[in-house]
Amino acid sequence: MSLLTIYLAKLLGLYCIIVALAMGASKKGTIATVNEWVQSPPLMLLTSVITLAIGLALVIGHNAWSGGLLPVTVTVVGWLTLIKGLVFLTLPPSQMMKFYETLQYERLFFVYMGVTLALGLYLTIAAFSA
Repeated sequence: MSLLTIYLAKLLGLYCIIVALAMGASKKGTIATVNEWVQSPPLMLLTSVITLAIGLALVIGHNAWSGGLLPVTVTVVGWLTLIKGLVFLTLPPSQMMKFYETLQYERLFFVYMGVTLALGLYLTIAAFSA
């Protein structure tokens, strides 16, 4: 397994764990913040540009579709990040609000946090065990 895969898995894994725990610790505040963020075109533009850059960096630097579950998971996270950045950048604000409402973020909050935490735990444990 490449050192890049291990490094990125540690980075992404710890990031997911920290974000999931921090956001989960303050559900009400997190939901209020995300609601405001989605309704702010300047913040959405900034977020989309940063997310797109991170996604491109991950896809260009680590596009491994073989070698086991860990490298493929890192690659999938990179592609999902790139797609997320593109979606944020191209959707008009009204469509972004409809998309956000479809996700039912408030109702499914702990599902989203749980998936993020589980992904983070897997990446972190697998990377530090490699």
